Amino acid sequence: MLALYITHPQVRIEPDVPVPRWGLSAKGRERATQAAQADWARTLKRIISSDETKAVETAEILAQASGLTVEVVDGMGENDRSATGFLPPERFQEAADWFFAHPTESFRGWERAVDAQARIVARVEAILNDHGTAGPIAFVGHGGVGTLLKCHLFGLPIARRHDQPGDGGNLFAFRLEDRSGACDWTAMETWKGF
Repeated sequence: MLALYITHPQVRIEPDVPVPRWGLSAKGRERATQAAQADWARTLKRIISSDETKAVETAEILAQASGLTVEVVDGMGENDRSATGFLPPERFQEAADWFFAHPTESFRGWERAVDAQARIVARVEAILNDHGTAGPIAFVGHGGVGTLLKCHLFGLPIARRHDQPGDGGNLFAFRLEDRSGACDWTAMETWKGF
């Protein structure tokens, strides 16, 4: 039995709105809707989401396929970058490179990668310990902490080269029985399923 970690797809970038409150763009909604039409989306038994707007919106679209209620869990959000506020895309990419390259240090007040990794691993493990192998489960969240979780589960060092491709809306799968990796980053709307 597999678990999925799904990252939200494209968002509406609103510099005057706190990043955790950004919602999906039209393209992001379209991609999530396409993924919800896949057979795998109908087989999910639980959908867990970060409390950030873009993740909740993605999870709600996916939940429509299986008639599930989204479980919003505190502490599953993206790495805390509030110390710098909004960074234009080019500067953000440079900051993200630094974040992954220096996992035990803080980029200008950001949550350290090792701390964000410990947080997301602890939340996912707590949920899975309760869930057991009761059926496919999906976690909907963010690229940074998703990559940190993937590095932990796949036995990889923290590094940006393990990050998802493109603008989000990807997933990876891992086995519930032993938490081993089963599928690397794949676009959510093209994944073939369980």
